[in-house]
Amino acid sequence: MNQAFIAIRKSGTPWFVNFWMNPWASDPASTELAIPVDRRILSVVAFASEESSKLVGVETKLANIPGMLTRLLITLVPRSVFMCSVQTPRQLARQILSAFALATLALVAMPLVPSMAGEKMLDAFPESASSGCMACHGEIELIRESGSEMMQQIMALGAELGDNAGCIVCHNGDPTETQDKAIAHGGDDFYPDPGSPWVNEDTCGRCHPTHVDVQWRSLMMTEAGKIQGVCWSFGGLTGYEHKYGNYAVENPSDPDARSGSKAYKAYMAKLKEMEPQVFVDRHEALPEALRFDQLDQLNEDPTLAAYTYIRQECQRCHLAVKGRQERGDYRGMGCSACHVPYGNEAFYEGDDPSIDHESPGHMLVHSIQGTREAKVTVHEETYSGIPVETCTTCHDRGKRIGVSFQGLMETPYEAPYAADGSAQPKLHTKHYIAMEQDIHYQKGMTCQDCHTSIDVHGDGFLAAANLGSVQIECSDCHGTPDIYPWDLPLGFMDEYQDSAATGAPRGLTTQLESHTSQGTIYDPQDGYLLTARGNPYGNVVRDGKDIIVHTAAGKDIRTSTLKKIKDTGKLSLEGTVAMSGVASHLKEMECYSCHASWAPQCYGCHVKIDFSQKDQCPECNESKSNFDWVAAGRKHQEPEHRTDRGETGYDTIIPGKITENRSYLRWEEPMLGVNGEGRVTPLAPGCQPSVTVIGADGKPILTNHIFKTPEGTEGGGDGGQLAIDMSPTQPHTMTKNARSCESCHASEKALGYGIDGGRSTRPPSDRVFVDLETVDGTILPKKTKPQLEPIENLPDDWSRIVDEEGNQLQTIGHHFKLSRALNNDERARMSREGACLACHQNIPNESLAVNLLHHVAKYAGQMPVTADQHNSLVNKIVLMSAWVQAIGIIGVPLAIVGGLMWVRRRREAKV
Repeated sequence: MNQAFIAIRKSGTPWFVNFWMNPWASDPASTELAIPVDRRILSVVAFASEESSKLVGVETKLANIPGMLTRLLITLVPRSVFMCSVQTPRQLARQILSAFALATLALVAMPLVPSMAGEKMLDAFPESASSGCMACHGEIELIRESGSEMMQQIMALGAELGDNAGCIVCHNGDPTETQDKAIAHGGDDFYPDPGSPWVNEDTCGRCHPTHVDVQWRSLMMTEAGKIQGVCWSFGGLTGYEHKYGNYAVENPSDPDARSGSKAYKAYMAKLKEMEPQVFVDRHEALPEALRFDQLDQLNEDPTLAAYTYIRQECQRCHLAVKGRQERGDYRGMGCSACHVPYGNEAFYEGDDPSIDHESPGHMLVHSIQGTREAKVTVHEETYSGIPVETCTTCHDRGKRIGVSFQGLMETPYEAPYAADGSAQPKLHTKHYIAMEQDIHYQKGMTCQDCHTSIDVHGDGFLAAANLGSVQIECSDCHGTPDIYPWDLPLGFMDEYQDSAATGAPRGLTTQLESHTSQGTIYDPQDGYLLTARGNPYGNVVRDGKDIIVHTAAGKDIRTSTLKKIKDTGKLSLEGTVAMSGVASHLKEMECYSCHASWAPQCYGCHVKIDFSQKDQCPECNESKSNFDWVAAGRKHQEPEHRTDRGETGYDTIIPGKITENRSYLRWEEPMLGVNGEGRVTPLAPGCQPSVTVIGADGKPILTNHIFKTPEGTEGGGDGGQLAIDMSPTQPHTMTKNARSCESCHASEKALGYGIDGGRSTRPPSDRVFVDLETVDGTILPKKTKPQLEPIENLPDDWSRIVDEEGNQLQTIGHHFKLSRALNNDERARMSREGACLACHQNIPNESLAVNLLHHVAKYAGQMPVTADQHNSLVNKIVLMSAWVQAIGIIGVPLAIVGGLMWVRRRREAKV
């Protein structure tokens, strides 16, 4: 019996389905169609087998026909098999060619459904079909592009380890198993998240050992600044020292182990001497929170609630845990937190049918994101770099710099409503309003285009606060109107002292540091720019008087330096006056003090830590408890949990339940103060807790309590200072147009006196009743209750950090020594409040000359009305006054000298 076959094959291993085709045959006949389900079809091959095993066939290529089509095609045809006798070779050839033609026509004519993700393993590496992993994951996307050096290294190492698909290089497991998932995934030795810090020494660390090593001392892992901040707000539990981290860790013994240039290492050694409380040698492990049998200790020491607060609420973002699985908060651990894409909804949208597409909690596609070369394809859209939304998965609390960069400000309101009429969906458990986006974001830049590898990964040594970890400044790229970036000294705008940095020009470099050698290497052109601390910007180069920023997303953004803009007459009058005319601005201020268009300001953080337990509180229906994120991270340290994909099901539950509320929100121009670098900077509420602690019996231990810092700190004298903090911040809301002069020089808020000088609000320490009352304030009903309970030790508004006499009212940036409110001299020099009165006290009748000019202008129709007319008049008066005084200073002595000479000559002439 002779049989005809059609084979549509991808890489050598077909799956057979029955497919009727042969309308021209004299008798019913059939072919068998071999279709690689869920794989792209590379070719259609028609062939025949006879009893003599003689093969006759033709072949044609089909590009990118997805496996989805084959499934559709299969459902349209009968599955019965028809066989026929073939009388002659001519008849056999006719059957083969006719079947082949119909099969090709059917496949090509059907509408093409695009692949959802990038290259497939079996497409790029046919030899991977021999791996047992491909039995289930044949449609998986390549983790990197097939031609990339990284992918080639993975495949080579995989072949050495006996896996031609390279999967075990990252995931471990058994590549020979095709039936039993538990065996294939290798039991306890399988790595579901290869980027997890608990396993990445064996995965990512094969090729990136430095980055894996430094992760444990990075601020994203230790979160030491956040821990110290909460301890500070509970009464300065650790003082200024950044004592605790999530895990016990210490610096390398060799100072030269720090990543970076020689200049950078020397710079950081100097900073360590200046700020030893931040650049510490070691962190102790964060103390445990109270257990269920220890809650009676709260009555004697309610500050112990701080550790419950830290562990439950503050530390869910550190890299050793997968974190809260909520909309916008999904991510991987360790390296995967940044380098594996997760959508806000956390659904897998790739092509692998063995990965759940219907439940959240999965990567978007099986690809690595990072440099410009690392291409990620999702629904035929290809991108490179790390999207901003990956960063905002964590950077949406605290200073909120991630969401602010995107132009999002949180709001307590649920409007505008969604398309179905429901509430605005929560993102990071918050609602938002749309604000102006940072200009860098608008230009197509992402976080990684400014922030260096050291900013993000760390340099291998502890730096316990954001300002200490970040090595970049605005002037590194933009320079000043009078100095090119490469002519600035190292440390400019990063001084940690009271005066601007001086010294030799920092220059440029053509050499990159080893810790960035595996990233994208760009042509240095005239040279790579240097950061304020002396490391090269690998993606920012000089080209004449311009700079070019090579973004990870693929753009090459050319921008002129400020000096070139000024020299070509393109700098605005406002910019020229602010940056060149008033030289002290750039000597004493951060650029973003003026160029930040808004900043999120959440005044008053009302924290309730409720330890009510059902067995001790008869009124309670349930005991209050929640998840301990630090304990969950430490649970991964146990061998049996080292490879866990996340923390689901962990028994790290501790007593207590946290709720937070705000007094009010603002976003308009923030107040100003001084940061740790000694420069004037925007301030925004940092940690301003008013703490309520409920004991195990359900009764309050503290209500609306503000702790105080240790005596003698922060200008608080013997009683200490209120432990609510107004923090220096870089809002990440930059605009080309700076805030107006008046918004600083005529603003009580900018000076630190508070919104409207703090006069608009009644003292928070007052108890407020609202009920029927007499005109003299007597509340009439006896059965009434206060509308607002007092915050007893807060006599001033949350926004008021200093009074008119210069007395400090709360703490200002407790991490660094120089952080403070503006002092009396600075406020006096800055304030121009009431400047209008300087002129108008004499207009129109208080001076004969002014009166005369006023009436002339009035009857001539020249009275200034608009701002431009006022500005023109004031400018004219200033110039006239200057010339009169200059003539007086120079002309009068000349006239006297001339007169004396004339008198002398007259006398000599008479003689």
